[in-house]
Amino acid sequence: MSSPSENQLVIRGCVSVFVQGRFSRYCTCRFFFRTSCLKENRPMILFPNIKINLGLRVGATRPDGYHDIVTVMVPVGWCDILEITPARGLATTLTVTGLAPTCPPEKNLVMKALRAVEARCGSLPPVDIRLHKIIPDGAGLGGGSSDAAFTVRGLDSLFSLGLSDADMADISATVGSDCPFFIYNRPMLATGRGTDLADVRVNTEGISALAIVKRRGEGVSTAQAYAGIASRADCGSDAARLVDALSEPVRMWNSSGAVLNDFEPSVFARRPDVEQAKAMLSDAGAVFAAMSGSGAAVFGLFENAKMAEAAVAGITDCDTFVAEVPDAFGLVER
Repeated sequence: MSSPSENQLVIRGCVSVFVQGRFSRYCTCRFFFRTSCLKENRPMILFPNIKINLGLRVGATRPDGYHDIVTVMVPVGWCDILEITPARGLATTLTVTGLAPTCPPEKNLVMKALRAVEARCGSLPPVDIRLHKIIPDGAGLGGGSSDAAFTVRGLDSLFSLGLSDADMADISATVGSDCPFFIYNRPMLATGRGTDLADVRVNTEGISALAIVKRRGEGVSTAQAYAGIASRADCGSDAARLVDALSEPVRMWNSSGAVLNDFEPSVFARRPDVEQAKAMLSDAGAVFAAMSGSGAAVFGLFENAKMAEAAVAGITDCDTFVAEVPDAFGLVER
């Protein structure tokens, strides 16, 4: 591939994407966007990716109504496709295809992100936005939040708004708690309501592949997940324990007692199929398996890609994804 020109910024590091029934088992894409789309009237194409949570501890309800949390989020290259172009008409439009949610356009997080940018920067010229949904909804993978964050970054580039990463993270935080993570899009410790971020290193010694499974159909409502959890008065001390645990090889995470998802007991009680999916990955040889976020997706970390592929082979009632861990965890040089 040619080196980036002034009209194209390439975020280096290929990711392997598995989209059942649409592309070949593995296809390679690069996250990129054009920086002169407005002048050239070219489409800006972005690939909003997911995250998984390594540990998720939930504390008390805050005065703002949110819960304090402690989690480590890492980016994974299961992607939607987002296109933003200067509008052909006089008004902004949003067209959603693929695994499209049923909400009206103005309630879509992409449109909320656009309105949040305008609240900070003033009215923008109209744009046509096309979003092709590949990431399952209600999975705890942050697909909607990622779409929103990539919209903020895309609009900043399209209209040369001059926003810093910190500016875009602040804007994104008004849309959703997971959104700022996707502005930085690298392994991060998230505390507070999830918007206080710090770089963190994840030790992937002995692990080379990841598999994700999400049963098709009903997802898990974040509100329901929080309603069913027995939160603790304080989770602040969990941050240091979680970071320490993740600095050890993956085979030691279970015994550390620190890499836990507090949502699992209540979600598993209501959704035994989610617990079964986690057990399936463990039985297939995953060194570590857990639910991501508030569910309903689960993931497993494997010693090699062959084991990860075998774990999801033949599954017909789930959305599945397999990737190499160095790429999946955002540890390749960008």
